[in-house]
Amino acid sequence: MTAAEGKPTLLVVDDDDAFRSALGEALERRGFSVSLAEGPAAALALAERQVFEYALVDVRMPGGSGIDLVRSLRALDEGTRIVVLTGYGTIANAVEAMRAGAFDYLTKPVNAAACERALAGRPSAEGAPDDVPSLDRVEWEYLHRVLGDCGGNISEAARRLRMHRRSLQRKIAKMPPAR
Repeated sequence: MTAAEGKPTLLVVDDDDAFRSALGEALERRGFSVSLAEGPAAALALAERQVFEYALVDVRMPGGSGIDLVRSLRALDEGTRIVVLTGYGTIANAVEAMRAGAFDYLTKPVNAAACERALAGRPSAEGAPDDVPSLDRVEWEYLHRVLGDCGGNISEAARRLRMHRRSLQRKIAKMPPAR
C-alpha cells in the first residue's frame, strides 16, 4: 500500500499476515494511507524513511517486543499516536504499553472501526461508562501473569503467590471471567 496525498499516515505492525493485510485494507478504505510491516525491524526501517501520524503495533512478534517497538517509534517521532494490539491482554501489559508511550491498548479480536476510534481518541461506545474489569478478572489475569513469569511452572508460581499448588491449578483452569 502506498502513501496518498492528504491522507493521514498509518503504520500497521503485526506478524499475522492475514490479519495485517485485512486490517490495512479496511483502514485504507476508511481514509488512511497505510504501510504494513511484519515485525519490529521492518517497522523501524519504514519509520526512519517516513513520518507516521499513527501506528498500530502488536505486542508479541518474532524478532522483538511490540512494547520495545513503541519506545523506538516514540524516540523517532514523539508525535506518532500509537495504539497497541494484543491477543494476550493483561493489566500489566496495558500498563507497560502506556508507560512506553502508547496512546491506547486494544485486545484482539479487533476490527477497523475499533482501531479508528482508538487512534482518534474516542471511547469504544459513545457515552458508555469506562470498562472496569471485575475483581475476578483482575485476579485471573494476575495469576496468569505470575504463571508466565515462572515459565509455566505451577509449583514455582504457587510458592510465589503463597498458595497451595492445587488451588492455583483450579483457579487457572477456569475460563476467564467476564469483564
